[in-house]
Amino acid sequence: MAPQAALAAADWLRLSCVFTLFLLFNTAESKSIVKELPGYSGNLPFKLETGYVSVGEKDDLQLFYYFIESESNPVKDPLVLWITGGPGCSSFSGLVYEIGPLAYNVPAFNGSLPTFLLNPYSWTKVANIIFLDIPVGTGFSYSTTLEGYYSSHTKTVKDSYSFLRKWLLDHPNFSKHNLYIGGDSYSGLLVPMIVSEISNGNDEGNVPRMSLRGYVLGNPVTDTHNDVNTRIPYAHRMGLISDEYYEGAKSSCQGEYVDPDPNNAQCIYYLRLIEECTGKLNEPQILEPKCGSPWGHRFFEDISSDVLFLSSQQEEMWCRKYENILSYVWANDPTVQQALHIRNGTKTEWRRCNKTLAFDEDVTSVVEYHQFLSRKGYQALVYSGDHDMVIPYIGTLEWIKSLNLTVNDNWRPWFVNGQVAGFTEKYRHYEFALTFATVMGAGHTAPQYKPKQCFAMVERWFSQYQL
Repeated sequence: MAPQAALAAADWLRLSCVFTLFLLFNTAESKSIVKELPGYSGNLPFKLETGYVSVGEKDDLQLFYYFIESESNPVKDPLVLWITGGPGCSSFSGLVYEIGPLAYNVPAFNGSLPTFLLNPYSWTKVANIIFLDIPVGTGFSYSTTLEGYYSSHTKTVKDSYSFLRKWLLDHPNFSKHNLYIGGDSYSGLLVPMIVSEISNGNDEGNVPRMSLRGYVLGNPVTDTHNDVNTRIPYAHRMGLISDEYYEGAKSSCQGEYVDPDPNNAQCIYYLRLIEECTGKLNEPQILEPKCGSPWGHRFFEDISSDVLFLSSQQEEMWCRKYENILSYVWANDPTVQQALHIRNGTKTEWRRCNKTLAFDEDVTSVVEYHQFLSRKGYQALVYSGDHDMVIPYIGTLEWIKSLNLTVNDNWRPWFVNGQVAGFTEKYRHYEFALTFATVMGAGHTAPQYKPKQCFAMVERWFSQYQL
């Protein structure tokens, strides 16, 4: 049998097994309360629910979620739908590495099942949060049909909206809560589209009507060209390249650094000089070591837990991303999947970020969605780690200023415990209000690096206080 035919046969065998499971579950939404988790001693000190919601024209997409009730006042605190970037990165990353109540005990990891610590700066202390695995194929989400795995920005937006409608119908006690859509990194493209979809659905009288209040974006991808194009001005501002190199590139390339004219020799010359200065930097956080250098061009996902354990013993080999392997070890453990109530046979391997999605990137800029939302009167919080060179904060400021909003709180520092935590500026357009904040010393994404400061920021913003 030809390799392609064997692969096709294997795919159809797997799908037929999934379809059988699908019939057994009868496409009904399922949810379970999780009181204990492997790696955490005793009962969880917060309420965790996991489950699936079926969406799609054939109800063939089974979207998995983690829902954590607010640890303060779940009856009154807002409801947040959180989507991690990627596309294809599980929202579990947001839960354990960024804004959720659990964090891995990295120093204690010895190659066996990872253990947890509590995160004192979890956003669940001020909000009810749904961590959603989307698009389909992300995390524990799956499809019962082969065609269901084909997705795009626009399809993911519709699937997210369908998920939220069904989830709220199944959780009517949260239907009146103030609703915010949040995400970071690549989900900067999805979040404003989802907010627009919800807004339009409310205008059209869809049920349930959602109490949409606004959105939260961290280190967000907004315009895939312009975001990257600002890396060179950012590098100059941060003292990574000389005035001569920057002015030379700016003049000869005429401000176009992503797709320069290949026949423009002077532009190419300066871009090569700049690459020599910045190519060895760790773009997610320019002060930290660059990942992967000991293994050449190998992808992080290929690094085994043995390599991580060995490298953790050598300080010079440390890299923040090595800690991601703990999620692979934990989430692929059978006892963990049983505790989370994962449907047997629906996932052969859990990946923190699934880079094999059949995903059509059919939207490259969402500035027009922000413009639309600015006319609808919602609230927005946009924050950036100021040491992030993946999505530089100056690029985020550029698209914010292109909205032609009125500045009603000028650029100033904001503080946590009497220390400067970053800088902020606030914009308005009638009822619409957008707060922008840098998080000093943070990278991509900010809560991973500065959890205390980011918690203070979002707590104040939800409470409608100034940062």
